Amino acid sequence: MKLLLTSSEQDSYQTQKVLTTASYCSIEISKEIVTDVHALPTTAKGIALELSEDTTPIGQTNAMIRALANMTPSSKLYGKGAIEESTVDAWLGWIFCNVETALNGASLVGTDVAIADVLAALDKVDAQLAYRTYLVGEGVTLADISLTCVLKEVEKVAGSGSIFSGMDNLSRWYQTMLHQPAFASAGTNTAAAIVSTPLQSGGGLSYNGVPPSVVPKLYNRGRIRIKELLKRWGGFLNQQVTVGGWARTLRNANKGKLIFLELNDGSTGDSLQCVLDVDSTDGFGDAKNSGGSGSSYLISGEVVESPGAEQAIELKVEKVEFVGPVYGGDPEGNTIGGMLYPMSKKSHTLEHLREHAHLRARSKVHAAAMRIRNAMAFATHKFFNDNGFLYIHTPIVTCADCEGAGEQFGITTLLGTDHHRTDIKLPYIQAEEKKEEAAKPVPEAAGAPAPGPAEGEQKMSKQALKRLKKQQEKEAKKKAQEAATKASQPSPEKHEETRVVGAVDYANDFFGRRANLTVSGQLNVETHCCALSDVYTFGPTFRAENSHTTRHLCEFWMIEPEIAFADLARDIDLAEDYLKYCVQYALEVCADDLEFFETHDAGEKGLRDRLRNVLDSPFVRLTYTEAIDILKKAVEDGVQFEVKPEWGIDLPSEHERYICEKVYKQPVVLTDYPKGIKAFYMKLNDDGKTVAAADVLVPKIGEIIGGSQREHRKDVLVQRCLESGLETKHVWWYLDLRKYGTIPHAGFGLGFERLILFITGLDNIRDVIPFPRWPGNAEF
Repeated sequence: MKLLLTSSEQDSYQTQKVLTTASYCSIEISKEIVTDVHALPTTAKGIALELSEDTTPIGQTNAMIRALANMTPSSKLYGKGAIEESTVDAWLGWIFCNVETALNGASLVGTDVAIADVLAALDKVDAQLAYRTYLVGEGVTLADISLTCVLKEVEKVAGSGSIFSGMDNLSRWYQTMLHQPAFASAGTNTAAAIVSTPLQSGGGLSYNGVPPSVVPKLYNRGRIRIKELLKRWGGFLNQQVTVGGWARTLRNANKGKLIFLELNDGSTGDSLQCVLDVDSTDGFGDAKNSGGSGSSYLISGEVVESPGAEQAIELKVEKVEFVGPVYGGDPEGNTIGGMLYPMSKKSHTLEHLREHAHLRARSKVHAAAMRIRNAMAFATHKFFNDNGFLYIHTPIVTCADCEGAGEQFGITTLLGTDHHRTDIKLPYIQAEEKKEEAAKPVPEAAGAPAPGPAEGEQKMSKQALKRLKKQQEKEAKKKAQEAATKASQPSPEKHEETRVVGAVDYANDFFGRRANLTVSGQLNVETHCCALSDVYTFGPTFRAENSHTTRHLCEFWMIEPEIAFADLARDIDLAEDYLKYCVQYALEVCADDLEFFETHDAGEKGLRDRLRNVLDSPFVRLTYTEAIDILKKAVEDGVQFEVKPEWGIDLPSEHERYICEKVYKQPVVLTDYPKGIKAFYMKLNDDGKTVAAADVLVPKIGEIIGGSQREHRKDVLVQRCLESGLETKHVWWYLDLRKYGTIPHAGFGLGFERLILFITGLDNIRDVIPFPRWPGNAEF
């Protein structure tokens, strides 16, 4: 393959477009300088791509890079699927018309005018990149390559590397692109480019390297997912495919000679209609007697256009492999039939689905909620990874109480493994005099002979024996004093357990002390923030809170980032960016499921409009004191609350929702809470009454994020521990972070299930986690 160039195009941005694309595609291209311009195609402007000696050279750079991308589909430079391909084409056209044309007109209108026109166009790109890593999809495409090469030329013409300084999103994306290996291998001056534009803070992915594409080498699903088939059915029309899944409905037609089977595999909420014919379908009889809804199949056949109005295509089945019948014909589960199948095709209440949580993933509501939950988990990891955060796994078993509320699940082996035992006796801490009494030697039985002197002592004189006994007593007394002194001075490297007479003695338990399931990973992740800078943890947490509300679970997942060298303002910015990214991701990736929830009775009408409202403007920010004033004014105006708003109270959900739903009708961030209602680790403000805390309130949920700047001053933190009733010896290791190289840092926590409630519009938190745990329920 050869790139034909005039001498003037050797270092042009057009040439770099082609070479960079070739580098991404791992295609070798040689350069050849031509002196006769007429040797190039009519459409060429000093550059053409010759694929082979037998083909006519391609004479337009966008056409060249399209050809290279089409030659290597695995590069995904043209996007994934028809929609992304069209979007890439649209961007290539937009870049040419709005950026390249303006740049090329510099000689006519002047450099300043041309650059001004370019920057005006780039404002739209900056907005596009607010919640995206790349212009199209999840990876680099031709659109990114084209715009990057053009922007390098813009910098060159402007003679400055700071012209994008006011466009943070564009600058972040530009730096990510400049760090791509393909630009270096294409022969561009990457080092100079990095120097010319200051690196923007917040970037992460480009500095950690670009992850390789996931290309299956051995794994083959052996079937096509129904989601792919329904989305890209045009490419499968009149083709043979194999699908697998579970029957939602199965009905007979034409006196039992036809079967219409609605098949779903969980990849989408939509189902594929499969048509079985008694004369042409292998396995027709087994499918007919499968038990109906819930039975499983592997089906092969031809994709054809459907004569029905409800679906564009259907599967003309040639072979059906009956995998699993439904044994719901009798209570014992021995007869095939659907009479007693808990997930029959009729509509079920959410309470019924919770009672059959092991099967409710087959319902449309729960399946859609789980797909969105999966998307939000992926979006979370992508957001923090692309912003340079490290994912830290914090422990589930802990001896610390992060919140200080004491609502923790204890862990013990003192009860044994046989829960039917009736003779278990827990050890209790005894008073010292009782322990001494128990430690006394058992008196000898009456009439027993007194013990004689040891064998060595029998040969010593009485005087020597007396001196020996005195020396032994002196040494014993010294050892006792040393042991007492050591016991009274707790080791800084080991927790000193508080021993209360009558309490359970955990000294012989598995961990040698009371241990619990964690309520938060924050304290642990802070240790890594103070060494690795920006980190986050995402894992299960537990709280023994006897609450039966629709907003509480005993087992839930928390996302807890921690940022180094940061104050509360930066923490709020991170929280707003993260929440908006999740909303944007859901709107783009989960569009079908959001539409389902918007129309389903369990969902929320106007759901997508509410989510778009989150993206439209910055979050409102006001202090706790200002919020109390707003609530008091509302009471004066006749609004009734169950809890009277007064300064110093922990705002209940009704207050939070009133502020964000009625007053501002959008997310609100409350800051500077009274220190008495917040945790000991939150930074004390200069007024001595409030702490640098922030809660993000959103419509429908109330508080969805709680965060703060952490108290990094050891003396203040110790005082806050004492005020909160927390003994400092219980958090000695946490105080050590302030002792050895302390830094200002901040973070927040987001309850993952509350995020899913917010995104789906569902009302009960028990419906957005696979197996909910609440007081009295730990089934499955």
